[in-house]
Amino acid sequence: MGALRRVSGFLDGVPVPMLAVDQTARVVAANQQAVAMFGNDPVGRPFVTVLRQPFVVQAVDWVLNPDAAPAPVPDPALPTVPEGVVTLRAQFAADGRDIVAEVTVAPLPSALGRGATIAVIDRSVQEEAEQMRRDFVANVSHELKTPLTGMIGFIETLRGPARDDARARDRFLDIMQREAGRMSRLISDLLSLSRVQAEERRRPSGQVDLASLLQGVLAMMTPRAEEAGLRVVAQGLDDAIRLPGDPDQLTQVFQNLIENAIKYGAAGNEVGITVSRIAHEPLLRGPGWAVAISDQGEGIEEQHLPRLTERFYRVDTHRARAQGGTGLGLSIVKHIVNRHRGRLRIESTRGEGSRFTVILPEGLARG
Repeated sequence: MGALRRVSGFLDGVPVPMLAVDQTARVVAANQQAVAMFGNDPVGRPFVTVLRQPFVVQAVDWVLNPDAAPAPVPDPALPTVPEGVVTLRAQFAADGRDIVAEVTVAPLPSALGRGATIAVIDRSVQEEAEQMRRDFVANVSHELKTPLTGMIGFIETLRGPARDDARARDRFLDIMQREAGRMSRLISDLLSLSRVQAEERRRPSGQVDLASLLQGVLAMMTPRAEEAGLRVVAQGLDDAIRLPGDPDQLTQVFQNLIENAIKYGAAGNEVGITVSRIAHEPLLRGPGWAVAISDQGEGIEEQHLPRLTERFYRVDTHRARAQGGTGLGLSIVKHIVNRHRGRLRIESTRGEGSRFTVILPEGLARG
């Protein structure tokens, strides 16, 4: 019993999930982090029933008895470890989710008895971040390569077969100008997204008059709506609404959402902007102001709604590109709203239109 207490005390001082097994590979101790990760207290169970990953089980068998078990193949991507210790990458289900982890199996310190320790470092967050980075680079490359490939083809044509064809030259130049403009907007949005993400943890220090800000946005966007055959109907902008915020970023949010409502609204219908106070918004834990921007267009199918704020996600890729969209607008909106400690709600019914609601706190609590 004294040896087991010493082993348990040793594991409790380790800040990552850690188990200890005896010579028969039965778990004899586990710290609180390991219990939280693997669920029910694993002490007393064979290790193979705790972490069902063949490579990890093989590593435990080898550390316990190097002469009787085959040596694991080291992973060259992982740090070098001392002789008799094994570090490997493993993926398994635990704590109700899939975990990508770095598992280190080492002999139990001789003062604590004979056996092995298994330390599990959860690398899931880093793996997800790396996957997001790879996806982002791939998406940006695709978004830039497609128009660039087309422009190169037009240039080659203009230098060759269409050298003296004035009509073809004008048509190709128009297309090249449009594609160059889309690439310029893409780069601008990428820079904007980068700035917004860099500032996301820093709360706005200024104050804005939400009603006045929206009136300014509407003054810019109403002519565009009228050109598209849409009426803009605004409610709740008569009185000043003071709240914490970055005026430039909030202007960008509402320009983007109103522009989308104009793009996807049906001619002859309305684009609605409604501002209302919420006495208590549970998610904000206090009062707030809701700005709802609605259109009466085709609407969005329900399965697309959770992914609309993902970078480069488009419901209709061809239509979005034809209208000059970069696929980053709603992602920028989401990050700006997050910076303001607000919420973005998206509701849509196919055939009836969509409503995007930005909820901003009336005041920013500390903490």
